[in-house]
Amino acid sequence: MANQYTAQATTAASSGGLSRSLFLFSIVYGGLVCISGVLGTKIVALGPLTLEAGMFSFLMLVVLSSAVNELHGPEVANRLVRFGFIPLILSALLIQLVIALPGADFFDKQQEFEDILGKGARLMVAGLIAYGISQTLNVYLFDRLRSGTGKMVWLRGGIAAVISQIVDTTLFLTIAFLGTYPLLPLLVSGLIAKLTLSLLMVPLLVQLMVNLGRRMDGGANDKGSAAHPGDTAQ
Repeated sequence: MANQYTAQATTAASSGGLSRSLFLFSIVYGGLVCISGVLGTKIVALGPLTLEAGMFSFLMLVVLSSAVNELHGPEVANRLVRFGFIPLILSALLIQLVIALPGADFFDKQQEFEDILGKGARLMVAGLIAYGISQTLNVYLFDRLRSGTGKMVWLRGGIAAVISQIVDTTLFLTIAFLGTYPLLPLLVSGLIAKLTLSLLMVPLLVQLMVNLGRRMDGGANDKGSAAHPGDTAQ
């Protein structure tokens, strides 16, 4: 099976074309990067826990980067993460531009618009740093775990997501709120929520996305497996 993946990945690479799965996942990834910053302006309550709503779309970024990693290899996944900075920064700048523009005479929600979307520079910096480090770590861990878990995509996805989300939450909350809000309650609540959702959502969704990608590509793309020809399917 490993030799089959190697041959298929080599054929796909030599064709020079963009696979269907990579095209679709890249578009969805870029959209989720943009919407994560908007959703993050709302704080939601899940039972006794409070957390920013952008967490749901951010976990989908973890799912997609892991699926791209499995299908197309860690180098492509890392490029996807780096290119994600473009829509992230561009959307933040456009929001600031729109806030600065005067509202129409009949538009009476300017203050509410600013209050909801006008995140400060500190939050923007926190989001950029946490995104870059945690997503890069997720790609690295997902790939490195291959030697121990082989083709168990769901397990590798879950482990990588849990560790990377601990880093993401700690970095973002510390940079964004240290000295302004009690940090420990925010960390405890955020970590519990993210770890719980990472375990519940990510393993299943990663496996589903990988299966979808293989179906879309006709089973021809599995460069993650090709990168480790000694692995066997499980």
